[in-house]
Amino acid sequence: MPFRFNILLEEAGISPAEVRLLRHQPNVAGKALADVWRTDQPLFEGYQELQASAQRASFTRSYWASFISTWDGRTLFVGLYAVGSPQAVDEAIVAPVSGHTHGAGELDRFPTERTEHLAAYEGKLYIEWGGGSSGKRAWSQRADLQDKLISELHLDTIEQPFPGLMKLATPLSALADAPPTWAQALASSRGVYLLTCPRDGSLYVGSATAEGGFWSRWSEYRANGHGGNIALVDRERSDFIVSILEVAGSANSSDDILAAEAVWKRKLQSRELGLNRN
Repeated sequence: MPFRFNILLEEAGISPAEVRLLRHQPNVAGKALADVWRTDQPLFEGYQELQASAQRASFTRSYWASFISTWDGRTLFVGLYAVGSPQAVDEAIVAPVSGHTHGAGELDRFPTERTEHLAAYEGKLYIEWGGGSSGKRAWSQRADLQDKLISELHLDTIEQPFPGLMKLATPLSALADAPPTWAQALASSRGVYLLTCPRDGSLYVGSATAEGGFWSRWSEYRANGHGGNIALVDRERSDFIVSILEVAGSANSSDDILAAEAVWKRKLQSRELGLNRN
C-alpha cells in the first residue's frame, strides 16, 4: 500500500481538512529558498506568513504543511505550522526574501508557529506534488482533496560530518540535502573556489565575496546553472564539482579576494584552457 502524507497527519491527530498544503518555488529573487530555510528559519517564516489578501479564504486553515520545490523538481517537507487569524497589512511593505514592495491592503499576515507534529520528517521527507518536474499544479492545495504520495523518506538522523573547507569536494546537487552545519560553515566563509565539469574536466575559478559566503554564491549556480558567468550561460547545464582553493581571512577585503582569484586563474590557466572569460 502506498505511503501517503495524510496518514502522517492523521497519526498526529490532525484532520487533513484542517490543513493547507503549500509548495514554495525553489528560487526567490535569486536565492534558493531551501537554503534560506536551512540557514535562517525566522526569515523563511516571515516570507511565508505574508499572503495575498484576495486569497484569504484559501489560506485560512488551522495548519499549513509547508514544502519547498528543489532545483531538480522534487518537493521537500519543511514543517507543519499552526496558523492564527490573518491580519491585513495596512501599509506598504517590503516582503522578506523577495524584496518586493507591496501596497497597503494587498497582503495579509498570518501568525504562524512551527509545531512539533511531524518535526522528525522536516528536511527528510519528499512528496509527489503532481504536474511533473515543473510542478505546474497549484502551489496551494487542500490536504483533504490531495492525499500526496510520499516519494522519499530519509530517517537517518546522524549528520555526515563537515569535511572541512579545504577538503570539501562535492557535486552542486548534493548541497541540496546538506546538513545545516554544512550550510552554516560555508555561509560564514569567503574566498576563492573551483568548479570542475564532470563531463569534460573544464575548470572555472570564481570568488565568493558577499554576505553568505561560499554557500550563497554556490546557491546561485544551483538556481540557474550558470551563476551569471558568461561562458556558462550557453553551455549545457552540468552538475559541477565544487571545491575551495583559498579561504579568506577575516581582515581580507573583497579586493583582496579578487586579487587571489586572479592568481588562481593564472596558476590553473582557466582563462586559456578553461571557462573563465575575464
